[in-house]
Amino acid sequence: MNIQRLTKTWADLSLPFGLLFLRVSAAVLLLQIHGLPKLLDWSVELQRIEDPFGLGATLTLGMAVFAEVVCPVLLILGVFARLACLPVLAVLGVALVVVHPEWTLGEAQFAWLFAVLYAGLAITGPGAWTIRMAASLGKRRVA
Repeated sequence: MNIQRLTKTWADLSLPFGLLFLRVSAAVLLLQIHGLPKLLDWSVELQRIEDPFGLGATLTLGMAVFAEVVCPVLLILGVFARLACLPVLAVLGVALVVVHPEWTLGEAQFAWLFAVLYAGLAITGPGAWTIRMAASLGKRRVA
């Protein structure tokens, strides 16, 4: 195989692969570390969740679960990916600014890393490899 062709092929694939890797990794981490524990231990989380705006524990937990379960699933699929990042960024912002303003940068490092990942994905979008792209390829082959 020609080295120029191999280099061009990698250059063509590196950006979509990189964005797929970032969005799936960020989504799986958020889902596994924060989302699923809240969803699976709903009644326990209702007792523990902070309610900084006085909306009630059920609504506050529901919004957190939406941001930490539904939005990561949308991000994995690449569906409404930019929009799916916004609730996650909102929850992170509330956690950093309202709920835990006393955290040092060291204590908040994982929240800031999530914020950087999700802000970057909100800016770039999901990349070329999404479930919509796969569906459109399937339609072209059938026709």
